[in-house]
Amino acid sequence: MNIVILGAGQVGTSLAINLATEDNDITIIDLDSNVLRELREKLDVHTRQGYASHPDVLEQANVNDADMLIAVTNSDEVNMMACLVAHSLFRTPTRIARIRASGYLQHQELFSPELIPVDVLISPEQLTTDYIYRLIKNPGTLQVLDFAGGKVRLVSVKAFHEGPLVGHQIGEIREHLPDVKVRVVAIFRQGKAIIPSGNTVIEANDEIFVIASAQHIRAVVSELRSVDKPYKRIMIAGGGNIGRRLATALEESRSQVKVIEKNSDTATRLAETLNRAIVLEGDAADETLLREENIENVDIFCALTNDDEANILSAMLAKRLGARKVMSLVNRTAYVDLVESANIDLAVSPQQITIGALLTHIRSGDIVSVHSLRKGAAEVIEVVAHGDKDNSRVVGRKRVDLKLPPGVTIGAIVREEEVILPHQETVIEENDHVILFLTDKRYISAIEKMFQVGVGYI
Repeated sequence: MNIVILGAGQVGTSLAINLATEDNDITIIDLDSNVLRELREKLDVHTRQGYASHPDVLEQANVNDADMLIAVTNSDEVNMMACLVAHSLFRTPTRIARIRASGYLQHQELFSPELIPVDVLISPEQLTTDYIYRLIKNPGTLQVLDFAGGKVRLVSVKAFHEGPLVGHQIGEIREHLPDVKVRVVAIFRQGKAIIPSGNTVIEANDEIFVIASAQHIRAVVSELRSVDKPYKRIMIAGGGNIGRRLATALEESRSQVKVIEKNSDTATRLAETLNRAIVLEGDAADETLLREENIENVDIFCALTNDDEANILSAMLAKRLGARKVMSLVNRTAYVDLVESANIDLAVSPQQITIGALLTHIRSGDIVSVHSLRKGAAEVIEVVAHGDKDNSRVVGRKRVDLKLPPGVTIGAIVREEEVILPHQETVIEENDHVILFLTDKRYISAIEKMFQVGVGYI
């Protein structure tokens, strides 16, 4: 696929890294020649220096031959104008834009072929807010992802010594939870992936990826570690787009929310917007303020400012002062390992969350959702099976007969309202939603080809 990416920031660069290894022709446009030079040295990509929305720059980048334009610069306006130019002058088939401002997102009617021709809107702030909300509502999990309209949920959990299944074989989970449909799809032990079987023994500190129906997740987590009590008292550091949206969502769930915001004007606007949450003007890294607000009684402290260093430091301080759990927003990939070794319970990367949403619209075939896992090393994909036994490599075939690449596991199949945990004799039917876990991204293209329908299919 021929793809033009506008913006070589964190998202644009990460997207290029993901796509350049998958037999795509990538061109990146940015104003910073140094960043572009570094990208050329590391990746097999084309680059073009210039203003991303200018017609002459887009033409020099051969956008007229592109299958897709992905506008992820730091400017909403530049992203929208680039999509307009690509559509009007070059007829680029698919146009994706990152839009941050809620003022634009509240008026979806703007985005149409006649007005602003953006096919797909990506809002990193809303995606990140939804992700954090799911983590808060599922205590003890490291990652929570929904599939098939919420019918199936995949969670990542670190196994602890006190978990009933720790030290036991995975197959014993059926004895512990006889009425629960659950499958362990992958285990990461000391950073290395293990494809589990029923005889695999779960060890303490394993990171376990489990698929189950959404209503059974809490029971499954309890088998791997002691279940955390629900988070009721929540403190948010940062009243920006993510902090404000999260506070609004938590208010509606009747949680006790406090927001600390350093900027006086932002704090005032936030106090006027929120109904039940308490807004405090101050520095989240102020030990006196945290003590005065009873940080030792907080169930989870969420550091969500735009400053990675401030987030990490305030989360570490909150943990030292007695907060039960702490979370830090981390934009720079290099900081993720630092956070995980700094006594911070949860590190949230908006970059990886956004990449997953973008990949959903880039992958070929009828891909419903894509989620990047383990800092981009693995992926979980929801794909719809189409065709019949004559023109499809999967429809009408048993699970045992599918030639899945190494490290690929079918975690679940959703057939209308039914959730199926497939065994070797399970036959995939047309319109099944198949959820696959990939421990090695090199096999993405093989999976895409497997689910593509032959030429004879209409």
